[in-house]
Amino acid sequence: MRKKISIFGAGNVGSALGQLLASSGIADLVLVDVVPGRAEGKALDLAQAIPLYQADIEILGGENPHLIKDSDLVVITAGAVRKPGMSRDELLETNARIVKECARAIKKYASQALVIVVSNPLDAMTWLCYKILGFKRELVMGMAGVLDSARFKYFLAQKLGASVKDLQAMVLGGHGDDMVPVLSSALWQGQRIDKLLSPKELKEIVQKTKNAGAEIVAKMQTSAFFSPSASIFEMIKAILNDEKRLLPCSVIVQGEYGFKNIALGLPVILGAGGVERIVELKLSRAEQKALEKSAQRVKNLIKKLNSLKI
Repeated sequence: MRKKISIFGAGNVGSALGQLLASSGIADLVLVDVVPGRAEGKALDLAQAIPLYQADIEILGGENPHLIKDSDLVVITAGAVRKPGMSRDELLETNARIVKECARAIKKYASQALVIVVSNPLDAMTWLCYKILGFKRELVMGMAGVLDSARFKYFLAQKLGASVKDLQAMVLGGHGDDMVPVLSSALWQGQRIDKLLSPKELKEIVQKTKNAGAEIVAKMQTSAFFSPSASIFEMIKAILNDEKRLLPCSVIVQGEYGFKNIALGLPVILGAGGVERIVELKLSRAEQKALEKSAQRVKNLIKKLNSLKI
């Protein structure tokens, strides 16, 4: 039987992801959105492209969360998006209420599913989803590190005049201003990036990476969606194809890197079992300190989340 993937939220990210999934033919697809007609209309549009994609899959859409029944994987993209000048953290209360309802629906209709959270502030929403679901931590994860790492690689490739295919680089920590681009393990064709670029150049690239999302919001008046959807798709392929990929994802930590009881972006092995292993890299002292600062920010958001009594 084909796998079934459901997406909560048929806005820009959900729609772009839906097109990637439909064109790949990797699984049957369901779109769910509270806006009347939005998910159903986009599902019809995608379904009518199936002959062009040569993908023998089923695509449904609607407002009723019952549509996700028996999904193998559910993606939560639903929620408010940033406006110019806003931080991801400012979406906490609004999106917590939305993610809570999505998580309840997953628990009711798709209790065996793996879950990828995309709604911001991402790490806090991943934590909230995990607590509501009560699933094993391996089954609940957030998409951010894949996206932030892609942006990091892009800026490095631009500065080096190199192919992105030859770069290894990763961003850890929370999906916010305190994210941690890991320079100590960033490589181009086996050479350390910090040996190829000056400290000033590296500092500029790190700042560009941290500000990449906000720059898009400022220019487009809404959040990015092509690169986030491509990042989610990368995770989905790793899971459905059991690829055992090393990818940075927001995961529930239980002692790894010295942190407990929060969701934080860390390198993991992603396969059919979801988060099959958290990989502990050797970080520099400065990177570990930066990761601690990032983790503290997530802790503060979770504390605020708990005080809201959502």
